[in-house]
Amino acid sequence: MRTTVPAALAALVVGISTAVLGAAPAHAAAVFLEANPDTVRAGDQVGLRASCTDNLKNAAVAGDPLGRVTVRPNVAFLTATTRVPAGTEPGTYRLTLTCPDGSSATTTLNVVARVEPARGPATGGGGTADGRSAPLMVGGGLLAIAAGLALAVVSLRRRRLG
Repeated sequence: MRTTVPAALAALVVGISTAVLGAAPAHAAAVFLEANPDTVRAGDQVGLRASCTDNLKNAAVAGDPLGRVTVRPNVAFLTATTRVPAGTEPGTYRLTLTCPDGSSATTTLNVVARVEPARGPATGGGGTADGRSAPLMVGGGLLAIAAGLALAVVSLRRRRLG
């Protein structure tokens, strides 16, 4: 009974204070612009996600290297997908969202150089390579398998006998 009295008292205080003071006013949605990914190679696609105070109207995103892109309403946000031109120089570019009501937001888009690797990565320890250690590894593996089989036979025989 002691635990329910403070809880009921707290609920009563909160309820009365809300009724007397009124509910807090709703705040407008934040105005923002995101580029995903924010670091791309020239020629790759980039997704834009934005929010204005009214996400039911189209807005515009402008800036090098994308030019002017229209972001359209899509599930409570403004979205668009565009491609960074293949000839874009590496660097940091500022993108600016302009909402229909005049509010704006900015983000940065980092463009990096498109580099193609000359050869595959040098990975692994070379344990499977030919050499002095290969016969030792194969022998050790076969010995481990034989020990496992012997242990299985012994445990099966004990069950039958015991």
